[in-house]
Amino acid sequence: MALKHWILASRPKTLPAAICPVAIGTVMACTSASISWWVVVLIGVTALLIQIGANLANDYFDFVKGIDAFRTNGPERMTQSQKISPLAMRNAFILTLIAAFLLGLVLVKIAGWPLLVLGILSIIFAIQYTAGPYPLGYIGLGEVFVLLFFGPVAVGGTYYVLTGALTPTVLLAGIAPGLISTGILIVNNLRDIDDDAKSKKKTLAVRFGRQFTIVEYAVVMIAACFVPVLISLFSSLKYTMLLPLLLLPLVIYLIVKVAKDSGPKLNESLFLTAQSLILYSLLFVMGWVLSY
Repeated sequence: MALKHWILASRPKTLPAAICPVAIGTVMACTSASISWWVVVLIGVTALLIQIGANLANDYFDFVKGIDAFRTNGPERMTQSQKISPLAMRNAFILTLIAAFLLGLVLVKIAGWPLLVLGILSIIFAIQYTAGPYPLGYIGLGEVFVLLFFGPVAVGGTYYVLTGALTPTVLLAGIAPGLISTGILIVNNLRDIDDDAKSKKKTLAVRFGRQFTIVEYAVVMIAACFVPVLISLFSSLKYTMLLPLLLLPLVIYLIVKVAKDSGPKLNESLFLTAQSLILYSLLFVMGWVLSY
């Protein structure tokens, strides 16, 4: 088993979804309190481990359930292609999530029991996304999970650990990265719509069809751009908070591209949507800092 196979199994292109909310929560915390940067690093590593553990679990359980036997458009899966054995993949995701839990206990000591509950739920849902009799990703609840846990939960959790407090503005700010992360999942499901239908995987794309999925993508991506507008309207922050609106041209381009492409061609849109999350986060951070 080569290192490159484990890197591919961790799905590095999805990792901005774990890091960007932490970055947003950290910058918001910086303007409210003095923070410890080693705690920031610990939060980031824990978030990455949960995301990687979820990706490895997804690789394993999709193989066990036979889902990957129908996959034709997505990236190569390491268990299905026999690059990594099922036993090794199972052990890897278990050990990765155990490591995340142990690091999280340090954060619990800092922030208290609410973070323990949040951490346990994050790990449970990371596994439950593809495991068990009713996997979230198989029954059309993937978008809800991604929106919450890669959005308000991640941003709010980061802010809470660093400051010991939580505000409506922080939770509102968390909605945007959650929406864009949801957009990543939507493109993924649109790309795999035919394969998922054959494997009886009932994503929202399979349940409601291609046109619904394109509209769903357009709504979440455009809505994400306007979250800072709401923050600016309902707070005393300066209009520099509107900087993320500069993402709109890229979002419109992506909506048109997603509507036009299908199958493997959507892999480029998937990558660009992930990059838009990074760009949004940079623009938000700049706008937030300039507002103080």
